[in-house]
Amino acid sequence: MTPEQNAILAVADLMALAARTAPKGKGEDTLEVRVLDKKATKKLATRLETIGEEMQIGFFIRDAKNIAASDACVVVASRGDTIAGINCGGCGFATCTALQKARKAKKKESPFFDGPNCVIRMADLGIAIGSAVKTAQVHNADNRIMYSGGVAARDLGIVPKDCTVAYAIPLSATGKNIFFDRPSSR
Repeated sequence: MTPEQNAILAVADLMALAARTAPKGKGEDTLEVRVLDKKATKKLATRLETIGEEMQIGFFIRDAKNIAASDACVVVASRGDTIAGINCGGCGFATCTALQKARKAKKKESPFFDGPNCVIRMADLGIAIGSAVKTAQVHNADNRIMYSGGVAARDLGIVPKDCTVAYAIPLSATGKNIFFDRPSSR
């Protein structure tokens, strides 16, 4: 491994720490954070490319190429069905109990994420992801937040099944940022 690849793994660990310690609504942690090494990152890329081809989603295929070229990846996921119990209505339902009933009454899962979700838990996820990428930026690690990679991570079981939403943050350390000037998706 090169010094840059070693550094990327260290940065990924620091990103996991930043995500874990980010502020959480009501002080309750519903997040799962995983650090993927180069081998696991390639597996994620392969699955994302397959999903993209099967569902004819061009940007999944484009993102898979970026992930495959990455040295590591951080996956951050949330148990969005864990209600905060504050009846804020941010999820679109009047009460947390109504959200839970709607989840139980669902007849079909979506192909990517499982909703509806508690808005507090989704805000926690966003704050954790922001903390993680801030850490990457401070350490000069090129990165990109990818919803598509989170889809593949859930599909592969990288995060527990009860995680309803996940995002992937692939990392790279090269002379030019691989996550910009990307070809447009098909």
